[in-house]
Amino acid sequence: VQDKVVGSIHDLKIAPIKNSQLALSYYLSSLLATMIVCLSAMAIFLVYLAIVGWYLSFVDVLLLIFDVFILVFFGTALSSIINTFLSTQGQISAVATIISAGYGFICGAYMPISTFGSGLQKVLMFLPGTYGTSLLRFHALRGVFKQMALEQAPAEAIIGLQNGVDYNVYFFDQQVSVHAMYLILIGSIVLFLAICILINKLRKR
Repeated sequence: VQDKVVGSIHDLKIAPIKNSQLALSYYLSSLLATMIVCLSAMAIFLVYLAIVGWYLSFVDVLLLIFDVFILVFFGTALSSIINTFLSTQGQISAVATIISAGYGFICGAYMPISTFGSGLQKVLMFLPGTYGTSLLRFHALRGVFKQMALEQAPAEAIIGLQNGVDYNVYFFDQQVSVHAMYLILIGSIVLFLAICILINKLRKR
């Protein structure tokens, strides 16, 4: 969008490349920049956990990193579609604020969706980002709940905590498996990328 504002986009379009290739290039550059920021934040998070108390297994750490990769792919694909229609600095600021605050809230990034009303919970389960948030919580907290079970905490209390922090998520009273969450997110990434490429092809025509 910044290239549209300053006019750099016209220089790039002189090159003998398709609009879809240019859009994919923007996606990859945004992906790389976002990945660096998110992995750096995750490194700080892991250092903090190591200081206050570590319950993560090596597999959990690898899966958390994989979750971050998947969510960065998803978020960048979603933003690429939105940014296609923006052309001013004001639009960038307004949309970025609305999306980052609004979508982060409704997908459970700021507070568990279990704290929302039952009707709203059902609606939010149609959003792919909800499952990404749950995957992060699942792999970050799995070691904690295992330790609670080893210390013979009541099973009802453990399940209640798991449901309360979106460790377990339910789609119309049916618990969603981890594999299903990954399939939903990966399918959403493929769909959003296809939509982004299609939009750029149609804009050219």
